[in-house]
Amino acid sequence: MAHWSRFEKELELETRRLISHYTSIQDEEDQNFQMALKFAWSNFKFHHFLDANRHNVQRSINGIHEKLMVHSDLSKAESWLRLTEEFLSSPLPNTEGTKTEVHYSVLALLLHLSDSPSNTNYCERPRLKETEKEDTFDWAKYLMEGEDIDTGPFPDTPEWSEDESEEEDSQQPLSREDSGIQVDRTPQEDHEQNDKTVQVTWTGCFQDSYLHLHSNLYNVWDQHLYNTGPLYLPEEKSFVTETQVIRETLWLFSGVKKLFIFQHNDGKVTVRNDVVVTHLTNNCLHSVLEHIAAYGQAVTRLQKFIDEVTGHSAEPCPPGLNSSSSSSSKKSSDPPFRTYQAFVWALYKYFTSFKEELNTIEKDIIAKDETVTLSSVLERLSPHLAQITMLHRVFCTGVADVPPGTPNVLRASHLLNTLYKAIIEYDSVGEASEQSVALLFSLWVETVRPYLEIVDEWIVHGHLFDPAKEFIIQRNKDVPVNHRDFWYATYTLYSVSETVESEERLSDAASGSSGGEQASSSRQHTMVSFLKPVLKQIIMAGKSMQLLKNLDCKETEQPDDAERKSLYTLFLESVQTRLRHGEDSPTNTVTEQQATKKSLIKMQSIVARHLELDDIHDPLHNFISLLYLEQNDFHEKFSGSNVILDRSSESVTCQTFELTLRSCLYPHIERRYIECCGNLMRTLKKDYRLLGYLQAMRNYFLLEAGDTMYDFYTAIFDKVLEKESWQQLAFLNVQLQEAVGQRHPEDSSRLSIFLETIDPARKKQPVNNLDGLTLSYKVPWPVDIVISSECQKIYNQVFLLLLQIKWAKYSLDTLRFSDLTVAAKRQEGGQSEESTAKEPINQQIHRMFLLRVKLMHFVNSLHNYIMTRILHSTGLEFQHQVQEAKDLDQLIKIHYRYLSTIHDRCLLREKVSFVKEAIMKVLNLVLIFSDRWQAGFGAWKIESIDKMESDFKNCHMFLVTILNKAVCRGSFPHLESLALSLMAGFEQC
Repeated sequence: MAHWSRFEKELELETRRLISHYTSIQDEEDQNFQMALKFAWSNFKFHHFLDANRHNVQRSINGIHEKLMVHSDLSKAESWLRLTEEFLSSPLPNTEGTKTEVHYSVLALLLHLSDSPSNTNYCERPRLKETEKEDTFDWAKYLMEGEDIDTGPFPDTPEWSEDESEEEDSQQPLSREDSGIQVDRTPQEDHEQNDKTVQVTWTGCFQDSYLHLHSNLYNVWDQHLYNTGPLYLPEEKSFVTETQVIRETLWLFSGVKKLFIFQHNDGKVTVRNDVVVTHLTNNCLHSVLEHIAAYGQAVTRLQKFIDEVTGHSAEPCPPGLNSSSSSSSKKSSDPPFRTYQAFVWALYKYFTSFKEELNTIEKDIIAKDETVTLSSVLERLSPHLAQITMLHRVFCTGVADVPPGTPNVLRASHLLNTLYKAIIEYDSVGEASEQSVALLFSLWVETVRPYLEIVDEWIVHGHLFDPAKEFIIQRNKDVPVNHRDFWYATYTLYSVSETVESEERLSDAASGSSGGEQASSSRQHTMVSFLKPVLKQIIMAGKSMQLLKNLDCKETEQPDDAERKSLYTLFLESVQTRLRHGEDSPTNTVTEQQATKKSLIKMQSIVARHLELDDIHDPLHNFISLLYLEQNDFHEKFSGSNVILDRSSESVTCQTFELTLRSCLYPHIERRYIECCGNLMRTLKKDYRLLGYLQAMRNYFLLEAGDTMYDFYTAIFDKVLEKESWQQLAFLNVQLQEAVGQRHPEDSSRLSIFLETIDPARKKQPVNNLDGLTLSYKVPWPVDIVISSECQKIYNQVFLLLLQIKWAKYSLDTLRFSDLTVAAKRQEGGQSEESTAKEPINQQIHRMFLLRVKLMHFVNSLHNYIMTRILHSTGLEFQHQVQEAKDLDQLIKIHYRYLSTIHDRCLLREKVSFVKEAIMKVLNLVLIFSDRWQAGFGAWKIESIDKMESDFKNCHMFLVTILNKAVCRGSFPHLESLALSLMAGFEQC
């Protein structure tokens, strides 16, 4: 220690005293005392504390001076600046020079120890400098001793000094009244002293004080109102500083409710009327605060909705398939549905970033590196405030305005429609709405997630998981999957009824229009807009997958969920791919009107593959890019390729929102639709013999199995000709089983026939005796979805018509000429002269032969038309369409359209019933004619032949005329062959 300096020795002594004071150890030889001494010396010599930065210290000094000037503390500001400058210019012990590191270190320590200099009442205390002892020795007398000096006539008069006069002038006070400036009144002054004149010394800082006279604007204006208004009565006010206003503004936007300036009353944010600041008038301050309160009310309302949905949880979980657990903390017994949860999650993420911005501003205020004013804070927050206004408008339209008690499906659909339409409408504004479109798209991507997860679960696993009933398609659990009505009655599609006025609110806000042309009371039915183009595919794929899951087949094997990407993930990846590589499509070709150059988004990850795209501006290309920048989960999920965004000439466009959905979402749904429906069609055709059952229906109901059905219906016709009863159910089924069992034994157990009870009034004519004969074919599930009982009714109508035509044809074909001629010879010998005079027997027989030929021509023409032109050709077309069917719904429609076609072309439609009646009349005439032929000559009178010829001619002429007119009009082109055939057999009379 002998070589230590005086400073080190003093430091050693003070260190020992410090250790003794804090540890109470007086024995310096104690081991603990020595350890503490070594620790202290180690920190003194080898500390890690940085030296004070003189620039930061000087910046803090200037900042405090400026703050004091803004707060109108002129005396404190002048003292602060003068004293700090004096300190920096003063020498310190053991320190050479001025403004050294030691000076700034001492000031830095004082600044760290200080607490709110602007809120401290400070009065500078006069410091008395040590005066040097006056030298009483009279040096003048001593030096002038022995000299003669002429002092003039007035030896006692002092000499003139110009310095004295200048000092006197400089010390003359300047009254504020003399300068024409009103007296400054600060909040600390007593009201009783308002009329006193404040004298301000004319110093070099007067110019600065003059610049800040606006800091007392409120008092100046209040004094002006008091002087000019005789009835003006000053009110008691609560003076606050601008910093306090900024602080409460930030707290209001952060969701704090217990505030001094802003008060919450019944869900509305109001401003206290007695709050003033010294540098603004009352009207100006309240105008600004009212705007802030409006934004705060929007924030409060959105935050309240977030709290209601999340159950006041501090950290809401992202929505998913297990998102019901996130709502378990909600006090209500009915938790919010997942679409609202997803929307709230998107709002929560936005407000998280917004509050981070508020925290940044608050830290800047605390740091005091620069002056922060209310105007600068509002300007900094203006983009966020505009977005909050838009979010509040979307919330009001999509959520708040929905009447209570509305089903969840309508709530979810309306919210998604509101976001969808808002994106389209704000995009139509142009470049000014890029940030708005970006934010709306990020909200839409999050909000639509539950819908896409429901769709994914349905079209992949065949399970429509929707416990809250928010999806537009609802499952009817009363109908099991293995029911024949599963395809028709299992699901219900809901539509949303919305007022046009609510739909136009966003449009008015985006385009600045004054209102729509339609009345506010008009309503229209819509559904979730973005699903409209693929709604059919979703329904078909979902029902097909559910049906496949209940069929024993290999087509239902699906990859594990751990290996499969969900529809939502595929959609996001497609969006990312679209951003990276663009899209070579005709929409990239621009017209002359679109050739204006605009700034676009560059993605540096595709520099190697430079895309030469047309440089046009499309605001929608920015929304997904901003989504990368603003939505952390989106960016982190797909940040493996380090996508970097920048604005440059290298660009990727996203065109419009609809095109984005068409290229990024719809193809995945289409692909799944083709896969599911293709698997179902292959399963039905291969494993369940769908085509075989359709062929069986044509074989038996449409008589395409001619030999089999000929054996069946000729047995009935023979019974009729023999005048025997054929309407026994046992007889009919035995004949049918014998006919089918010989050639199609696999269908014998499925095919049966029965008789329906028919009103006897309908059986007045012979041709109606076959009414009530009904064929039935047992179709197994799931084929009965295609071949339903309603379809079999149409098949039976055609089957009955064909039986009637076949009966008429069989009746004419079985007539023998010998039966009529033998009976005629028996009558030749015994006929009377009266009958001979009327018409010879041979001539009567000849007329019967001619009438038979005419009737046969008519029946054969009708038979050929039905069996060839209608059933055969239409059947070939039907078989081709069945092979081309992509899904079960399309196959059902093809089958029904086929039945409808043959039903119409067989003249069974009510519209052409008069044509069918004419045909039935001819067929009935054929049966009467056949019955009289078989009764033999002489069993009927000659007048009956005349009547039959007349009736046939009338019916024939009527049908030829009607059919020709229809063919000429082009209404029924398929009737042309029948019309020509009947025309050829028509005989003019």
